[in-house]
Amino acid sequence: MEIIWVLMGFALLAAMTFSYVRARRGGSIRLVAPGSPDAADPANYGFDRQEDLDIRVPGPDQDLMDALDNVRRTGQWQAASQLLAGTPKEGEQRWQRVQAFGGSAALELVQQPGTGAQWLKGWRLEAEKDAGGAQVHAELLVQQAWRASGGVGSDDHRIILEEARDACRKAALLSPGDPVPYITELAVARGLAYPEAEFDELWAKVIDRAPQHMGAHLAALHYWCEKWHGSREKADAFSHAAAARAPQGSLLAALPLFALYENLPDVILTGGFYQSASVTRAVEGALYAVHTARQDDPMLAHVRHLLLLFLVNMERWAEAMEQVRHVDGYVGALPWSASEDPAAQYAIYRALAVAGYEANGGSPATLPR
Repeated sequence: MEIIWVLMGFALLAAMTFSYVRARRGGSIRLVAPGSPDAADPANYGFDRQEDLDIRVPGPDQDLMDALDNVRRTGQWQAASQLLAGTPKEGEQRWQRVQAFGGSAALELVQQPGTGAQWLKGWRLEAEKDAGGAQVHAELLVQQAWRASGGVGSDDHRIILEEARDACRKAALLSPGDPVPYITELAVARGLAYPEAEFDELWAKVIDRAPQHMGAHLAALHYWCEKWHGSREKADAFSHAAAARAPQGSLLAALPLFALYENLPDVILTGGFYQSASVTRAVEGALYAVHTARQDDPMLAHVRHLLLLFLVNMERWAEAMEQVRHVDGYVGALPWSASEDPAAQYAIYRALAVAGYEANGGSPATLPR
């Protein structure tokens, strides 16, 4: 078995008890105790400590962080409302910010049942016609359904999703032309198992308003995957069609990599999987998308996070380190968000990237800034 699989096994079992390091001779990678002079320490590159990684967002958004902090500190909703009112409704950033506010409210309710997220309750009562508040409320219900409702298929799960569907449709009426309520409903459609014809009707409303919306395509992709209501073939067809019609500079060229990730087998028994032609094509498409996209594209970090997982498994260390260099500090994205401990999962792959990079002659001095 190739050395990467040995390392991955140790990493998952030890949960970062050890550090991944460069051996002084032979250029291989081995495990040593933390603090060893041989340790390949991510801190040498200026990367954040695991406990400082932000699990809320995929990348920096200082205006969002300021608004979230204000809402939590004051218990008032106005900062959130003002931020969303000033965020263009057709772009990716509005959807991400609505998700962040909804996620923050959901987390508060988990931590403080019955008393959390009073700011959102106040927002809905005091500004019933505020489109931003309606969208955040719909997103909160979706996240509650998926996080804490007794599991998929339970009565509570369905009841909350049905409430979320109504909330999405009310939010859509408050902001004509805004794709966000329909994108939020895509998660409802998956949970309530909309028939394909009904899902297609919903999807048409999304692409009429935002045909190149990467976040919307990611949300729709879940529906078409084998583990939900589609198949590998349908997910591949959806992702490749979107990539084929994507204009220059669009991150939709990376969508086949997300389809590949969604359809990964639970156990990969051959080390050659990550060197296969299908993986290579998807990764190259995602790298092309990253290199041609606007560097301020709000979805760019999402693609880089997923690329990190694949590039590490492909032992393409320098390219993996390039992704770490751009996303470090934030882990609120797939694949890490699928883990119970996103920061720890990301830290494992970051340590592998550092170790592999140094095993092949890299150092903090050779990593571009």
